[in-house]
Amino acid sequence: MDHPVFNTAQTAAAPSISGTGMDRAVAPSRRKKALRYAVRYGGPVAVLFVAWGVWALVPASGTLSVSSDQLQVAVVKSAPFLDYLPVRATVAPLNVTFVDAVQGGEVLQLIAHDGALVKEGDVLAKLTNPQLQLDVTSREAQIASQIGSVSAQQLALQQSRTAEETQMAEARYNLLKAQRELSIREQLHGQGFESDANVQSYRDESDYYAQRLKRLNDARVQDLSVFSRQEREIAQEAERLRSNLSVVRDSLNALILRAPVAGRVTNFELQPGQSLKAGDKIAQIDSEGQYRLDADIDEFYLGRVAVGERATASFGDVAVPMTVSRVHPQVTNGQFRAELTFDKPPTGDLRRGESVDVRLTLGETHTALVLPNGAWMEASGGTSAFVENSGGRGAERVSVTSGRRNPEQVEITSGVHEGDHVIVSSYNSYKNFNHLSIH
Repeated sequence: MDHPVFNTAQTAAAPSISGTGMDRAVAPSRRKKALRYAVRYGGPVAVLFVAWGVWALVPASGTLSVSSDQLQVAVVKSAPFLDYLPVRATVAPLNVTFVDAVQGGEVLQLIAHDGALVKEGDVLAKLTNPQLQLDVTSREAQIASQIGSVSAQQLALQQSRTAEETQMAEARYNLLKAQRELSIREQLHGQGFESDANVQSYRDESDYYAQRLKRLNDARVQDLSVFSRQEREIAQEAERLRSNLSVVRDSLNALILRAPVAGRVTNFELQPGQSLKAGDKIAQIDSEGQYRLDADIDEFYLGRVAVGERATASFGDVAVPMTVSRVHPQVTNGQFRAELTFDKPPTGDLRRGESVDVRLTLGETHTALVLPNGAWMEASGGTSAFVENSGGRGAERVSVTSGRRNPEQVEITSGVHEGDHVIVSSYNSYKNFNHLSIH
């Protein structure tokens, strides 16, 4: 009996224990919840952060990592752009006159020497040419004979004119005498001392001389026209012959070489006995005390250098103003030549061939965006530049347009803005890259 009771009590007690909460789920703490979320979601996020770090550390395609110590950086500025070109020029005489041998011959005697100062007409050297001397003598004889013939023509023409004038003078005299006799006979006829027939004979004689004088006058008018033409032709022929004679004699005088202008003789290297041909250059005469500067300039500036451009030559501490007087269009070895003249004579002595620094002004000074003219221009040609980003940890290649340039500055017309930081050191090491990672 006791056993059933025990079992019943035990059975009844079981639900009582359950009802007291012995089997209730316990709520997790906040720390456990955070740990649980960290395990569930933190792993993928951590993987993403690691991947981003690896991507940030690995350079992108076309990117080169460079040290900031290897770079030179300049800021794009708005500043006055000085449009000038420094050149090296040499001193040359302002005027150069070449002396040529007009006639060929052999050097007989040297009068002057190289470097001598001469006046116009001074003898430099004497040549000898026996064949030329014989030719000149023969030609002189021929021309003299022709001049004699022309003189004879002039004499004959003058004699003809004299004969005509003599005939006219005689005709006027005979007419005057006949008219006087006729007047006397007419007076005697009126007094009855002369017959009509006798008076008529004197009248006929007077008419004859009057007609003869008229014919001579008419002929003389025609002859004067012919005489004038003949005189002009004879005079021209005589002048031509005299001119030929002068040329012939000058050809002989050309064996004496003279200075055509005053100055200093240079490149005069003749030797006694040396043979020369007609047209051979024997020397040049440089203007003394008058100089110019010759500058060889890169062909890049051929279109920008023009006559009238201003320049300044430096002689020590003295700056002398100059003007471009001539530009040679020929390009030789990538350069063309410009001649500059002094606005006022320089102080001190100049020597031919002396080198002088010249600053050639190409345009007016104006405000522009400028960068230093440096090694970066050599590889890029002024068409692109590396511009740093705002953090300075990288740089991107951008297209730029460069304008005028001088040794210190380059004018930038597009592609960058004022305040941009541009790498101006050499691009040779990374000319094939478009991105730079700077560390």
